Amino acid sequence: MLVYTIKELCRTCYTCVRECPAKAIRIVGGQAEVIDERCIACGNCTKVCSQGAKVFLDTTDRVVKMLDGNQEVAAIVAPSFPAEFTEISDHRILAGMIRSLGFKYVAEVSFGADLVAERYRKLVEESRDCFISSDCPSIVNYIKFYHPDLVDHLAPVVSPMVAMGRVIRGKYGNDTRVVFIGPCVAKKAESSEIDEAITFTELREMFTEMEITPEGIHPSDFDPPAGGRGAIFPVTRGLLQTANINDDAITGNIIAAEGREDFQSALKEFEAGLIKNQHMELLCCEGCIMGPGLSKNGKQYNRRAQVSKYAAGKMETIDTEEWQKAVEYYADLDLSFRHRPEDHRIDIPDEAEVARVLVSMGKISDKDHLNCGACGYETCTEHAIAITKGLAEIEMCLPYTIETLHKSVNDLALTNEKLISMKQALKQSEKLAHMGQLSAGIAHELNNPLGVVIMYSNILLDESSAEDPVREDLKLIVDQAGRCKKIVAGLLNFARKNQVNHQLVSIRDLINHSLESVIVPENVKIDITDRTSNPEAMFDPEQMTQVITNLIKNAIDAMPDGGSVGISLEDTLGDVSITISDSGTGIRAEDRAKIFEPFFTTKGIGKGTGLGLATTYGIVKMHKGQITLESNDDPSIGPTGTRFRIVLPRKKE
Repeated sequence: MLVYTIKELCRTCYTCVRECPAKAIRIVGGQAEVIDERCIACGNCTKVCSQGAKVFLDTTDRVVKMLDGNQEVAAIVAPSFPAEFTEISDHRILAGMIRSLGFKYVAEVSFGADLVAERYRKLVEESRDCFISSDCPSIVNYIKFYHPDLVDHLAPVVSPMVAMGRVIRGKYGNDTRVVFIGPCVAKKAESSEIDEAITFTELREMFTEMEITPEGIHPSDFDPPAGGRGAIFPVTRGLLQTANINDDAITGNIIAAEGREDFQSALKEFEAGLIKNQHMELLCCEGCIMGPGLSKNGKQYNRRAQVSKYAAGKMETIDTEEWQKAVEYYADLDLSFRHRPEDHRIDIPDEAEVARVLVSMGKISDKDHLNCGACGYETCTEHAIAITKGLAEIEMCLPYTIETLHKSVNDLALTNEKLISMKQALKQSEKLAHMGQLSAGIAHELNNPLGVVIMYSNILLDESSAEDPVREDLKLIVDQAGRCKKIVAGLLNFARKNQVNHQLVSIRDLINHSLESVIVPENVKIDITDRTSNPEAMFDPEQMTQVITNLIKNAIDAMPDGGSVGISLEDTLGDVSITISDSGTGIRAEDRAKIFEPFFTTKGIGKGTGLGLATTYGIVKMHKGQITLESNDDPSIGPTGTRFRIVLPRKKE
């Protein structure tokens, strides 16, 4: 595997997916993996990965082992070297440093570029076919894998690297080992004719490990044959300029495209028949000067200027006659190569399957297809296809992930709100439990002496004559003693721990029975709305009658000038909801938190015990239900009034 992922460094930013022209990156479990059989070894992912998670195979150990052997080893250096070693002004120093590593011969690939350019020029001039340049191995791999129908259009010519390898072996013998040094990762696996290939960055590492520096190096020129115009080969349109092919936009018939997006677009248009009678020079990178084997952060146009400067100097000093002799000498060198298709295209999945994936990402209609590219794919449909093939995950879709995150935040807020409500309910239950124990004790202690007071006050009242001056006082004692009896009864009712006696009752009949226990003034209107599909439920009829009676009485008391009381019955997901609302004065915001506390009342002195709603709350909780309150006492912000909503299980839990 030439390119692979260091998983512990991967931050899953999808940049590598976006920059991979072959879509040879699979996202599994949030990790980016390189799919070896789909990879064209362009190295784009290694260039764009800011975390250093994408790396290519380091072959320096193999080269060191080769140099330590008994065979002669030749280094052939790509013409883009001036773009990398900008700190070395004299190319002879670089050649000397390479020799210091143990290489017997050091030659320029630019001569191989001269030979390839000449052969390509003849193809263009003599053939009626349209050719695609074949000097970039990543382009060749891409066409073989993903546009196999265009393989016959690849120029049947080897790359400058292979051409120079054949020159070296023809000159120094077939036993000579050849190592290519250049900017390209794909060169490592391009041809079996080259023993090893390392990048310029790997060459720098070897210099560092062996402590080889420009200082103290004996300068030496490259071994012949010397390259000529091929020195300009690594820049845009370098092949055309080396071959002196007319690439004029008006009179020429050559299209040059470079970079991930441009070369793919050119191939698609060529395959679709939109480009006719045009040859194409394609490069996967923005020229070889921007290959993945160069140091990062280099500037494209500065590198181009360095290559152009070196090429201009070479053309001024080159021995043209000697160069011409070398070109003629190798004119008959076999530079042919037949490319064969290796179809790696992905079968397009069923449209229904793709549509299902799109729906799962929230892509319901065309307007939902944002095609933002954040996932690394150009369109939402391409992303969906990749998901069906196991190359991508739904979570890669940024809009989907953001929407899911927002939903999670909202769900969390709702859960938090429910938790707060449950805490308040628990606190209220604990408070009621303590108050219940206290109330039971008080009621028990008061019951006996209160019974004596009631009995003897009534006896005295019965024995007194109508004219007796103390009769009115005795009557007041009887009335207030009776009131005390009701308070004690309320305390006992609030504190009781008896079990709920569930019975199957009609909710509507329960409401009607409760209304019979309440005196409704003439200026109060009662409206009952029954939306239940099943009127029956399992309640304790006595206790629930007390609950409804308490709420209706409170509603009537809140409307001294008259109004309306609404009673609504509804089904709620297996439960039953009873809502009692009024158009009264409402409950102040500061009182709502205390409304279910025992002995708290908003009524005047002597008009309420403060146990009605506390008892109601306890009964509802014993039925495993919920009671909520909504109220408004400010007419300026809307209708006034109070609404109590009780939700109870329809069946006994």
